[in-house]
Amino acid sequence: MIPLKDNIPSRTTPVVNYGLLVVCGVAFLLQLSVGSKAHEVVERYGMVPARVTHPDQPVIVRRPVARLREGILYRKEALAGPPFNPYLTLITCMFLHGGWMHFVFNMLFLYIFGDNIEDRLGHLGYLAFYLIAGVLAGLAHLLSNPSSTTPTIGASGAIAGVMGAYFLLYPHARVLTVIWVFFFLEFIVLPAWLMLGLWFVMQLFQGSLAAATPGAGGVAWWAHIGGFAVGAGAVYALRGVGLIRRELPRAIPATGRIRAYRSRRPW
Repeated sequence: MIPLKDNIPSRTTPVVNYGLLVVCGVAFLLQLSVGSKAHEVVERYGMVPARVTHPDQPVIVRRPVARLREGILYRKEALAGPPFNPYLTLITCMFLHGGWMHFVFNMLFLYIFGDNIEDRLGHLGYLAFYLIAGVLAGLAHLLSNPSSTTPTIGASGAIAGVMGAYFLLYPHARVLTVIWVFFFLEFIVLPAWLMLGLWFVMQLFQGSLAAATPGAGGVAWWAHIGGFAVGAGAVYALRGVGLIRRELPRAIPATGRIRAYRSRRPW
């Protein structure tokens, strides 16, 4: 499910959210600019669970060297470490991405849901919330596979925290969503609680499946799950002590409305 637009305009300029989009964009362009050495950037600044759990030990990985008749020949070598304490990679990994699709979809989710959370938490509060949610999401992934030598990158965990906050603060917002149905695209308006709730259930299903399948990898499902839970839990706690800015009643301008409709377009 891919959100395209919600019907909750922000009453303040989301300068921090825009700043996060820019920083992630610049970091991604820098990744692309180094060409074939991009994997070295990922290995140095991505979060490698085994490196964080054992910071004093080298992380040994197997790299393919040649394809032989008998199979693939590998060699063992140590990953290049970051130029700072490995714990700081829990922050740097949030600003790296694994490709255009990874980057574009993450930024789309952040653009749609982040401005409203910044509206309710304030600029500095939102920045702290985003970074803390991202770090705790990374720790959730680390705890799910502490011996993994695969670098973890992406803003998905922090953005999942934003989505968890939105789930509690704007459950009845309307979200224009694209759903793939075989070779067709289904455009449908969903309440935020349903769209985000389904997304979270999908992460739980995939995370449980990956945990039950040795060697499964590719997506940090538990970072998504942990980030969403942290975001929702933080908003619940902050709202209980009155630290969430109250949403003021307002008329939504015509440009902010989403008309309920369904249409099917061929892929």
